[in-house]
Amino acid sequence: MPGKGVKRGKGKEGGAGESAESRRGFMLAAVEEASLGVRNGDGGPFGAVIVRDGEIISRAHNMVVALNDPTAHAEVLAIRKACRKLGRFSLHDCEIYSSCEPCPMCFSAIHWARIPCLFYGCTRKDAEKIGFDDNVLYKMLRGSYTGSKFRSVRMSREECLKAFELWRKDTKSIHY
Repeated sequence: MPGKGVKRGKGKEGGAGESAESRRGFMLAAVEEASLGVRNGDGGPFGAVIVRDGEIISRAHNMVVALNDPTAHAEVLAIRKACRKLGRFSLHDCEIYSSCEPCPMCFSAIHWARIPCLFYGCTRKDAEKIGFDDNVLYKMLRGSYTGSKFRSVRMSREECLKAFELWRKDTKSIHY
């Protein structure tokens, strides 16, 4: 969900220190993951790989159907695997290759993992053409969608702030 302040490539092959040939190979690995997921009936046609120092350290495909988990998107699963492998929550020295432009949830996960470079193949419009329409989410995030029955209600703020205060006072808290 690239937006203000986010550099968004318009079909250019560019970015971090890998050669165009290496980047193409990493993208093809993401596409292989997407195809594997489709063949296995695991979920939608989405795949992702995470690269560090020119080596794929994790790969995943959409597993929404197989796991009955609406958050089991390729990018999220690849991030989880990479974090476990490296033993840390920051992937600041990695790149992610996704077979499709990430949905808002996956884009957020990429941001929170501190991955500085995203390469993607298909666009959200390509995904929409085969039935994956994230436009409602984009509109909801902008506050311009009125057709949803979803409600967001703030409540019990004072009680909830107590956990924030514990975090603020805890000298062992790890800020991320």
